[in-house]
Amino acid sequence: MRQTDSPGRRHALSLDEGDSLRPIREEFVIPTRNEMTSKTIPHQDRPNVEAKDDETPCTYLCGNSLGLQPRRTATRIRQYLDTWGTQGVQGHFKPMENSPLPTWLNVDARAASMMAPIVGARESEVAVMQTLTANLHFLMCAFYRPDRNGRHKIILESKAFPSDHIAVETQIRLHGLSPAESMVCIEPPSPDSPVLATDHILSTIDKHAADTAVLLLPGIQYYTGQLLDIPTITAFARARSIFVIWDLAHAAGNVPLQLHDWDVDAAAWCSYKYLNSGPGCIASLFVHSRHTVVAPAAAANSEAAPEEGFAPRLAGWWGNDKATRFAMDTTAAFRPAPGAAGFQLSNPSVLDTTALCASLEVFEAAGGMGPLREKSLRLTAYLESLLGELPEDVKSMFRIITPRAREERGAQLSILLTDDALLGPVMEALEARAVIVDERKPNVIRVAPAPLYNSFTDCYDFVQEFRSALERIGSGTNK
Repeated sequence: MRQTDSPGRRHALSLDEGDSLRPIREEFVIPTRNEMTSKTIPHQDRPNVEAKDDETPCTYLCGNSLGLQPRRTATRIRQYLDTWGTQGVQGHFKPMENSPLPTWLNVDARAASMMAPIVGARESEVAVMQTLTANLHFLMCAFYRPDRNGRHKIILESKAFPSDHIAVETQIRLHGLSPAESMVCIEPPSPDSPVLATDHILSTIDKHAADTAVLLLPGIQYYTGQLLDIPTITAFARARSIFVIWDLAHAAGNVPLQLHDWDVDAAAWCSYKYLNSGPGCIASLFVHSRHTVVAPAAAANSEAAPEEGFAPRLAGWWGNDKATRFAMDTTAAFRPAPGAAGFQLSNPSVLDTTALCASLEVFEAAGGMGPLREKSLRLTAYLESLLGELPEDVKSMFRIITPRAREERGAQLSILLTDDALLGPVMEALEARAVIVDERKPNVIRVAPAPLYNSFTDCYDFVQEFRSALERIGSGTNK
């Protein structure tokens, strides 16, 4: 049962009162407990509220799976719909004096300019496009060029997100190779700990360096919440002529990144987790500027231009130079837009990109990744300390598998339950109390205090409900 006036909760509330980012929480729609436990969607004019207590916000600690909705998202989408409704096709080119939205022709450029600071890239190195796995495929199509007698391997980690495994396996097969020979999985050195030490990663890279073409790793490992040492690993692999791609699904918007300065070759990420753009929304990719040089215009019509000017890639008309994109000249050679924009294929969903930009506005209002990271470190450390203060009989039922060092994690703690049979009852108990976290079967609960909208009180309330669930299960009274 949640204690609303305990000394511990009063301390959490005092921490929230001293939080300089506290006003940013008001930028988000926080579902109520009633809404989270209801089986119907309440009408705005007829809310289904049965008790005053149910009007209180739920405890939502699941931003590593799906971020909450920014309030301004509805406003920006309404403005987009108004443009479409009143301007039709003119929305592509006609700026509206009373709208903050860019023309549809420029919506992807606006999103890229807002995204670049979040990942530490030049604006020209970011393209907002497609979905995460599609972007990984596009990057590998451009930069994975295996040689059967030379470099043909792709290194990834054994517990990478399943779609990364599928993408790597199918890319290898696409080139007529066998995953058994060309895919290298980095296994944890100990079955008791899923964390991958940097030295262990580097030793695996070194062992296969002579015949490895691509390294694909997660910035933050989704299962454990471990933040990998991106600059060290990147430098080590690139020094051995390995092309480095990072999957930043759990890192973008979560931890500060410096992709350009770290010399990362390429990266891809989704936007619906810590970037709060909405389920399945448009993703992004990064390609370092050294890989996107475009040939002089004089060579654009020559057959040699692609070799001189840009990496071979899967391409489409939206990746063409804006100056000639609408010329519709099928006799002219494809001439990509400079930078990562040249990797685009089709015109992006304006609806999706508008939703993404609405969330990126909130990042700007928060002052960028610096203040957010500082709060994130304090929130996660506070959550960890609360779990550490639980009674010994309760602590015996779980352990934290996320690294304890603050520089080795983002806004997530992964809690491994000591008995697989605990996961179902614990999750059921938490959901009944409108405490929303994420599970990974058979025995891991992932708790993610996102600094944009989560509070110290959220962390306190989660721990109290988690404790109550474990105590009830331990006593055999799981009701």
